Amino acid sequence: MGTLLAFLPEAVEKLRAHIRLHHGRNAADVSFRRQVEELISSFYDDIDVIVQIPLRSFFQLLVIKALYVDRASTDADVIDYLSDMLTRYLYARELFPFLGKGGGARPFYFSYLLEEMQQGLRHFQNLFEACRRYGDNALFLTGIFPQFFRRRSRSGAFPEPSYYISTGKSCYHMAAQHELAQVTQLRPALLQLARHFETYMLALNDISQRYIMGLDMNLLADKMLDAFNLWRQTGDEHHLEKARRYAALLKVDSTRFPSLFQRGRYRSHN
Repeated sequence: MGTLLAFLPEAVEKLRAHIRLHHGRNAADVSFRRQVEELISSFYDDIDVIVQIPLRSFFQLLVIKALYVDRASTDADVIDYLSDMLTRYLYARELFPFLGKGGGARPFYFSYLLEEMQQGLRHFQNLFEACRRYGDNALFLTGIFPQFFRRRSRSGAFPEPSYYISTGKSCYHMAAQHELAQVTQLRPALLQLARHFETYMLALNDISQRYIMGLDMNLLADKMLDAFNLWRQTGDEHHLEKARRYAALLKVDSTRFPSLFQRGRYRSHN
């Protein structure tokens, strides 16, 4: 495991402390950005080694990158909220909040929440949790599964994205107005989620595409070239093999990069 990943929780906590210290304004200076980029880059260093990392720290780092670094967010509460939401959904059975009992995908509607309210909230402890969960479902669905969601919408199996955006906003707003929002100190974050739902949805789109459902191809390409250049400089076959592994992930065409796939003893170009 890379040295940076070994200290991931401590490094992320320092980033979070910096964000909270400057809550209300963005303080992602050059040094802060470099720390975030180096930590994310370290995930791709040893692609042939399986490592275990604290999931919550991992998602905190990704949200910091997508929101605080890339979108100049100023709200520490929302960053913590979204990190916790991702950890909860992607670590537990809530991974697919829109799956039915048989495992098939099914849409959820705002009317379900109204039915819950009329029937005494059979599935939730209180209205606050019901509204918050429906808001989270809408944000998670449109944020983490945009491609799946769009296909289902085109086929008529799901409503259009605009429906879930408006539903998410309404549910977060209702949750924010509940007295428990004050007790749990979640009111500021819930109000931000209601007002800027689309911004957070797009941030989750980035996280999903680059780190959860896909890979950061630009970063992989840089890693491949770095490993290839090290092989050319040193002749160490380990670097060449590492470059080939990155190339496999990138689906590099061997005919367009023949030096990467050549066999036999290394010959210096000097």
